[in-house]
Amino acid sequence: MKKLVALMLGVAMCASLTACGNSAAPAASEAPAAASSAATEAADAAKADASASSGKHFTIATDTAFRPFEYTNADGKFEGIDVDLLAAIAEDQGFTYDLNSLGWDASIAACQAGQADGMIAGASITDERKESGWIFSDGYYNATQCVSVAESSSAAGFEDLKGTTVAVKTGTQGAAYAESVKDQYGFDISYFEDSPTMYQSVIGGQCSGCFEDTPIIKAYIKQDGLALKTLDSTENDGSPYGFAVFSADKQELVDLFNAGLANIKKNGKYDEIIAKYLGE
Repeated sequence: MKKLVALMLGVAMCASLTACGNSAAPAASEAPAAASSAATEAADAAKADASASSGKHFTIATDTAFRPFEYTNADGKFEGIDVDLLAAIAEDQGFTYDLNSLGWDASIAACQAGQADGMIAGASITDERKESGWIFSDGYYNATQCVSVAESSSAAGFEDLKGTTVAVKTGTQGAAYAESVKDQYGFDISYFEDSPTMYQSVIGGQCSGCFEDTPIIKAYIKQDGLALKTLDSTENDGSPYGFAVFSADKQELVDLFNAGLANIKKNGKYDEIIAKYLGE
């Protein structure tokens, strides 16, 4: 009887050990699989994070009304040469951006305050601006400045502005041009914050004429039937427009702009954009 009991106990212990072994085996095999799955998920997440952070994102400031470079069209969409060029360059160089239509002075202030990374607003590249802290890209369009007068005006050149007041937009190359010749031709200057208001001062008779970038004023006259005309005899040699930043820390953005500009000039996209707005 003792032998039989001992034998039965031995069989029971073996069965118990076998059962424990069988239940533990799957757990042991599942642990590495779970660990491997977690590791894979972590690796995928890391790759996704790396991919998301590899692209650059910038805040770009621009003017509100400077047709055909930036303006709101009849459908309420913001467009123009600067708008399309920036989009094409960003696509070419793989960066994203927010474009904030702030106005000329506000765009400069935003960049100087660090609230925007750069500015594209038909800004002429000049030595004076470079000396005051502007950092420019390569030029992307060469623009001249000229005087425009009311459609009914008999003025034919600078000499006819003597003793009158002409309009300019604050801080622009047109304003600098007017300031450079006002003493020679004996006229005064009235400053405005935006182009449309400046134009109306001439149409309304408050000013005898205005100094403006030639492609801008011609676009307004042609597309809006603006009651102004340009005086070809007043056109200067002009200077190129450039994308601008105001801190050396933003040089990377200038480099991206330059590389993208070169590429879209090679592939024909640049000419397509210019032709779309100027027919050139």
